[in-house]
Amino acid sequence: YPMKNTDELLHFSLQLLSLYPILCVTLQVFGGLVWILVASTKVQDQNPLGWVMFVSVFCFVMTTLWFFIFLCGGNQNDRHNWVRDAGYHFVAVVFFLSASVVLAYITIWLGEAYKNLPDPQVLKVYQLYISAVVMSYVATLLYFLHAIFSALRWKRS
Repeated sequence: YPMKNTDELLHFSLQLLSLYPILCVTLQVFGGLVWILVASTKVQDQNPLGWVMFVSVFCFVMTTLWFFIFLCGGNQNDRHNWVRDAGYHFVAVVFFLSASVVLAYITIWLGEAYKNLPDPQVLKVYQLYISAVVMSYVATLLYFLHAIFSALRWKRS
């Protein structure tokens, strides 16, 4: 598909990004990575990482269900599916953003604890949390982009 100018390339790129399965799979990958990275550490009592785990698992399961609904063509019968799609992804953005902030706060706190007590185990957990924070913010961004594209599709339908 030869591109004649940059506007045509940009339009093609936006069409490619708005494809549901590609974005859905990336959401599952980054959301699942947050879940795995947080689950790989020992969570202490009274730790707010339970919210992070809930958000990661909830969004992973719901996105997988939503993906299979779209894969089976369940979205083609009802005009309101785009509203549900945009609504779900907006809720996921709010959930993941709040979980990302909590996770970043815990990571900063753990980094300060490591400065005061250099322990290799604390360093390992700190590095895992840094990775989880990055993946969490990437997942938040992807859910946000998906919510925007879903809202645009809803307005066009």
